[in-house]
Amino acid sequence: MTPDRTTIPIHTSPVPRAQPMKRHHSASYYAHRVRESLSTRISKFICAMFLLVLFFVGVIAFILWLSLRPHRPRFHIQDFVVQGLDQPTGVENARIAFNVTILNPNQHMGVYFDSMDGFIYYKDQRVGSIPLLNPFFQKPTNTTIVTGTLTGASLTVNSNRWTEFTNDRAQGTVGFRLDIVSNIRFKLHRWISKHHRMHANCDIVVGRDGLILPKFNHKRCPVYFT
Repeated sequence: MTPDRTTIPIHTSPVPRAQPMKRHHSASYYAHRVRESLSTRISKFICAMFLLVLFFVGVIAFILWLSLRPHRPRFHIQDFVVQGLDQPTGVENARIAFNVTILNPNQHMGVYFDSMDGFIYYKDQRVGSIPLLNPFFQKPTNTTIVTGTLTGASLTVNSNRWTEFTNDRAQGTVGFRLDIVSNIRFKLHRWISKHHRMHANCDIVVGRDGLILPKFNHKRCPVYFT
């Protein structure tokens, strides 16, 4: 007979894990960490304040630029009349008269105008020109009235051109363009800008009676520099 074999269980105990060693820092170490943290916070605060000041300086500079930058003079056509337009042979007595206002919209800046000239165009063809003003200085927010009358030699209208006028009049209206030209400079205290060649173009339409139509009267004229 085979003898019985008894299995003896073997129990193993778990190996205890090694406990991590706690590091003990000195007081000087913690003082150094506090100083680093404080320095970082101070640096961030200084950078934030610098950026804030820079932002406000930029906003103030932008506002000053908006308030001090030059604004172009504003031209408005106030009156325009072509006398004798109802006469088929009125070329000999032809007369064109107009009235324009110039506003300096700048609050603190004056404008120097050199001599000013006016030109009348019909279908992009010049039909007259006239000197308007001698050089002058316009104070801030001031308005200047400009008047002009073209007759005789200042009008380059022949019988053929006058016939075109009367033909348009028969259709109800006649269109003209007034071009006012001058060299201008802006002045702020002791600062004076360079010269700018200024053009004010006023589109005008007159009726059968030679008077400007109401919708074109008091109309603002576009201004541009060349």
